[in-house]
Amino acid sequence: MIFRWVILIAGDAVLAVVALYAAAVLRFGNIEVTAKLTENATITTTFVYLLVILFSAHLMEAYEFSRNSKKTEVLINVLSGIVTSFFLLSVIYYLDPEVLLGRGVLIISLFFFALLQFVWHTLYLIGDNLPRFSQRVLVLGTGELAFQTGELIASPKSKFTLAGYTSCETAGRAGEVSQVFVPSELIVDSSNDLLATALQARADLIVVALSERRGQFPFSDVLRCKLHNIKILDAPSIYERVQGKLMLETITPSWLIFSDGFHRTSLFTFWKRSVDVALSVIGLSLTLPFFPLVALAIKLDSKGPVFFRQLRVGNREKGFMLYKFRSMRQDAEAGSGAVWAEKNDPRVTRLGTFLRNSRVDELPQLFNVFKGEMSFIGPRPERPEFVEKLKEVIPYYLKRHSIKPGLTGWAQVRYPYGASVEDAVEKLRYDLYYIKNISSFLDILIFFETIKVILFGRGVR
Repeated sequence: MIFRWVILIAGDAVLAVVALYAAAVLRFGNIEVTAKLTENATITTTFVYLLVILFSAHLMEAYEFSRNSKKTEVLINVLSGIVTSFFLLSVIYYLDPEVLLGRGVLIISLFFFALLQFVWHTLYLIGDNLPRFSQRVLVLGTGELAFQTGELIASPKSKFTLAGYTSCETAGRAGEVSQVFVPSELIVDSSNDLLATALQARADLIVVALSERRGQFPFSDVLRCKLHNIKILDAPSIYERVQGKLMLETITPSWLIFSDGFHRTSLFTFWKRSVDVALSVIGLSLTLPFFPLVALAIKLDSKGPVFFRQLRVGNREKGFMLYKFRSMRQDAEAGSGAVWAEKNDPRVTRLGTFLRNSRVDELPQLFNVFKGEMSFIGPRPERPEFVEKLKEVIPYYLKRHSIKPGLTGWAQVRYPYGASVEDAVEKLRYDLYYIKNISSFLDILIFFETIKVILFGRGVR
């Protein structure tokens, strides 16, 4: 999933620069084009132009594969992104004329980029949907887990092609004792040789989806396939690649130990902390002047303190005091104790609704980030009362405390606000995916996704 984003965004970045250069050539002619570019599109100007172009495309869902399954949808998102880019750049040029592009160059470059982006995204969409450009997957198993895995592989969000299913009988084993869930016409059983079956199905990848492996797993046959350049994955790994989250029901401690990921270098840790400090200082510098106005509004709206302090569980299960602007009544939990927030929660004040929708109530957490108790990106910190309950019923729940909690995270941008144990399970899938695949690119992606969430008011309670 992340690789697909990288390809599309990298392509758009190259095309944006090409469009800008082409616009300069068309506007100024071939003579001294380089000099004109230096004069009218410096490195800073080009960087601002590129950043706004990519941000606008992201804001208008140009990189959401589920929302771009047809050419008309691609066209609408491309045009929406171009219009957004024009208005954002106009505001930036008004505020800072030093990065100004001439109107002629700007309009021509946006026109060129819209054309190039539409062609690029359409070709990518066509190529992504062609079976010849996708990996053919043979599912090893015919039980319920295999059926669920096959449906996931065949879904529109997957870049794989389902080649069929094969049971353990093809490898000369006793077979799965579980019920057969998959359609008989999709079962590929040509011989007692798994390799021959895989070759007949023209499989590039075999996904092991056996509900019970003990006494059934065909080690020698799977090894032969591996040595014949056929990739081998298990059901949790293919689920992770397609869904962008982890399959908690089937992963084991050994899978967590031996799978790729869950690794952070000292350099990355230092870089992440440096970014946190820099962003928290910038954020506090920009927002502190508005704190007295927010405080006054809270005091006029309802009785109680301005700031809300609450104990949360952080890195390595250590408690810390989290700060927010108060958005609920002072006695919100006097009778009920610790409870999750609900949709249209009656405990929220009139001003609190605005503070939550705009995420202004979260601004004091910049102090938590600066102090090192939180990071900008990471799993959201939970209350100790909820952690004690959730760790008893959700496997691997405490693993989310292996890194610092964040102001925002992968679960926050991919899943609505959680208010139940079931929601906590779903969010943990995303939190563990983030911890497993943590990287600077993923942090940047979450940062821009968070901006989109804030602007469109998603996942608020």
